[in-house]
Amino acid sequence: MKERFVLRNVKRVNGEDIDIVIEDGKIAEVTKAGGGSGYVLDYSGVYVSSGWIDLHVHAFPEFVPYGDEIDEIGVKQGVTTIVDAGSCGADRVADLVAVREQAKTNLFAFLNISRIGLKRVDELSNLEWIDKEKLIQAVNEYKEAIVGLKARISQSVVGESGIKPLQIARTLSSETSLPLMIHIGSAPPNIETVIPLLQNKDIITHYLNGKENNLFNKQGEPLQVLMDAIERGVHLDVGHGTASFSFKVAEAAKQHRIGLNTISTDIYRENRINGPVYSMANVLSKFLHIGYSLEDVIAAVTTHAASWLEKPELGRIKVGDVANLTLFTVENEPVTLIDSEGDKRIAERSIKTKGAFVNGEFIEC
Repeated sequence: MKERFVLRNVKRVNGEDIDIVIEDGKIAEVTKAGGGSGYVLDYSGVYVSSGWIDLHVHAFPEFVPYGDEIDEIGVKQGVTTIVDAGSCGADRVADLVAVREQAKTNLFAFLNISRIGLKRVDELSNLEWIDKEKLIQAVNEYKEAIVGLKARISQSVVGESGIKPLQIARTLSSETSLPLMIHIGSAPPNIETVIPLLQNKDIITHYLNGKENNLFNKQGEPLQVLMDAIERGVHLDVGHGTASFSFKVAEAAKQHRIGLNTISTDIYRENRINGPVYSMANVLSKFLHIGYSLEDVIAAVTTHAASWLEKPELGRIKVGDVANLTLFTVENEPVTLIDSEGDKRIAERSIKTKGAFVNGEFIEC
């Protein structure tokens, strides 16, 4: 591709038409539509945002079922930055970092507090698999990649260990100065025991799941532990996944004005190919259908996620920055969307990705 080129007539999510000039992989100019000079790529009618960030994926292809190729769930979907949500513990994080170096997509990771990671799906059922010394060594060795610690706190994962893995995770968080991402699911432990242990900047992922042990009562009202957590600065992350997103719960959350922090997919090979996730665009379309504005939906995968990562350059379009951009359209045609409960909605609009710039390189979707 030419060293200097212009994305002509692209549209910000607020409706403003602009040109973006990219030179040697960096954003050289942001001008009014028609004002940029260079080799022209005409994207009239196509939206542009800073590159989408998926805060919860599984990108270690060796692990089954929770694994996939980095670029298959990254740039090929218009997602320029992904965060692996605890696929690897201390035993295999070196291998994940090595794979990261081969990919086009930016990749960061939550380190699973179990050293075995998702080699087994009951990785916290044996407390001997939580090796403090190995975890701290891994954090120190791979600090450029590790952004937090991951603990999956649901019955199928912890077994008879109950709440103990989370209590240990809390201590490890303090000792490493890294926040926690906590997967919530079926009890025990009960959700009202789990949430009070979370602090400012910790993440609840799967907060819109439709399981019995969720954050809303049978009337769709948020539990007090959720409201208290929000007050403490706990971050809410969607983590759609195969079994962790309910339209009914998401609609209740919007009705009660629960803030939309970050939208993530919890994508891996099986739910990418067979659904119900399919892609980040598909998940974003669900929130557009629920009634969130396009600005709110895109903020949840750009500025909000970049802010949590403390990497503001990934969530903006600014002269001088390396080009990390996502190009997409909003199609006005009916589409069937499905949640993790098998519940369907007919949406009148859907988001489709067209391409992405990642670290200055253009990838067509």
